Amino acid sequence: MAGADDIIILDGTTFWYSDPNGDLEAREHEGFFYRDVRHISTWQLRINGCKLDPLTSRRVDYFSARIVGKPDGVEGAPSVSVRRDRFVTEGAHEDVAVENLTAEPQDVRLELAYESDFADIMEAEEGGNSGGKQWRDRKPRSVTLWNERDGYRRGTFLKFNRTGRIGKDRATFDIHLRPRETWSLCIDVTPVVDGKRREPLLRCNSFHKHAGKMPMSLDEWLDDSPEIETENMALERTYRQSILDIASLRIRPDDVRIKWAMPGGGLPWFMTIFGRDSLVTAYETMPYHQELARATLEALAELQASDWDNFRDAEPGKIMHELRRGTLAQLGRIPHSPYYGTHDATMLWLIVLDEYEKWSGDTQFVQRMEKHARAALGWLEGPADLDGDGYVEYRKRSDSDKALDNHCWKDSENSILFADGRKAEPPIATCEQQGYAYDARLRTARLMRAVWNDDETAERLERDAEELKRRFNKDFWVKGRGHFALALDGEKHQVDSLTSNTGQLLWSGIVEGGKAAGVVRRLMRPDMFSGWGIRSMSSEDAGFNPLEYHNGTVWPHDTALVAAGMRRYGFDGEAGRLAEALFDAAAAFTHQLPEVFAGFPRDGASVPVEYPDALKPQSWAAASPLLALRTLLGLDVVDGELRSSPHVQEALGALRLRKIGYRGRYEDAPE
Repeated sequence: MAGADDIIILDGTTFWYSDPNGDLEAREHEGFFYRDVRHISTWQLRINGCKLDPLTSRRVDYFSARIVGKPDGVEGAPSVSVRRDRFVTEGAHEDVAVENLTAEPQDVRLELAYESDFADIMEAEEGGNSGGKQWRDRKPRSVTLWNERDGYRRGTFLKFNRTGRIGKDRATFDIHLRPRETWSLCIDVTPVVDGKRREPLLRCNSFHKHAGKMPMSLDEWLDDSPEIETENMALERTYRQSILDIASLRIRPDDVRIKWAMPGGGLPWFMTIFGRDSLVTAYETMPYHQELARATLEALAELQASDWDNFRDAEPGKIMHELRRGTLAQLGRIPHSPYYGTHDATMLWLIVLDEYEKWSGDTQFVQRMEKHARAALGWLEGPADLDGDGYVEYRKRSDSDKALDNHCWKDSENSILFADGRKAEPPIATCEQQGYAYDARLRTARLMRAVWNDDETAERLERDAEELKRRFNKDFWVKGRGHFALALDGEKHQVDSLTSNTGQLLWSGIVEGGKAAGVVRRLMRPDMFSGWGIRSMSSEDAGFNPLEYHNGTVWPHDTALVAAGMRRYGFDGEAGRLAEALFDAAAAFTHQLPEVFAGFPRDGASVPVEYPDALKPQSWAAASPLLALRTLLGLDVVDGELRSSPHVQEALGALRLRKIGYRGRYEDAPE
């Protein structure tokens, strides 16, 4: 996966991933990707046959980078230096400047090798190659690399502002430099999709300019974000990094009609529209940037399923899981066009719609969403319950090898295990999804009354929610172990392992008051609380492994939701401990929480262990400190007014948020 010094720049769903010297050579994650296809797989600069030895290599903005270096292997002071400035906005652009550092003339040969393997992002992830027919069109100052597979064609158009020797796989420029002279070369990298060139929107000297597709520039985004007031510099840095990472992970696909940008998944593989990931991120960021929630709700409503489709696990009213636009999706070889293999995104959509209305007061938008909300409710009350027992449960219908077996947030193949390590068989009713169903009903009932003028449906939803809560607390409670079951399996047996899913029940509010204290105590024991966060599975259960993706690791967003749930039930101290642990972990990860990290216990070294190949930045992890901060401050909007009830750990120091945007105005958090 990524090296610590690799250069990653991105603009929405487009990104360029290279070595620190700016080169790339088709390792699985490297390349220039546009709409889920790798349009550049080789990009290697040579000066007199030598690669570049980087002296400085860093991002300037999330969509731009600068690399300055010298020819590798040169002893002593080099005679020339090379600067590479790179920008990604729709297409990509690179400026190369070669400077003569001496008082003598210099002859330099610059060679740029290029290649496009046109691998679909899912093929690239597995180290594969797209195949298909390839050819080149060359002109004096340009070359177009073409690929066609089963009638689907893409191209990469490379344009140079100088004349050189343009070959099928490299361009060569012989340069004579006068003393102290600088020579420059501009290169446009333009994807060709559906017969149309997707030109770069930023070119030479574009540092700190507005990334073209974003409706709000980075400076505007930062200016519109609440200001944190604290003497805790580590916490302040984590807050700022979270805000920056969410800005960098915004996407605004041009094939859905949304005014604002929404959060994508994470780098490198998941810069696309997601259901669950984007919705959870939208919830976490609600007090900070409500336009993310609006864009997410709007995009997912547009892609809401209207028909049954087994291959894509689609059902009427269901909210999608993942959308792909690459070659495999275009040819129908994978179900991601979009894929609907999630059983929680539809309920989360209803939850976020209500939360958005509370914070934004945007009733006009919510009125437009009514038909989508009713369709989602129809799914929840119909196809979501496979056997009519009142619980939502899932079973994969797709025969694609890319379809998911588990349609909960722990969607790996072995995530639903009994305490003794046995794998549960479908259909599966996970506990947290029952909590989402409960919360979604109550929130939709509020909107039915407040916005859609339907008291009758509201009353029915409230009755159904209370009945679900009563039955759930009886059927899912594992008496001998003192916690809620992870799930019910296909035979309605309790899947009795102890997992973090239990903690998310507090966030949804489905736990009866008498059981909440026991749930909190159980989660805070050392087998569940690692010191850095809540483990996804208890270390006392047979399936536990601190490096198993969903069976022992710590997921920051998960811990943040559990902390929010503890605060909801009045366990302020425990919620504060979890929030503080997240901020400590963030500081140890240079203020940028990864998607997931290992579940080893915290010890005197105070260093959390990284999980192999964890995404970073990743949207719901980047937003986790923001939810943790909301939890510490007790921020909410009640009856149209901003409320705050701070309970901040002493170790974190005094803390306040200013300029919080809500319901068309800005206020400081009440003290």
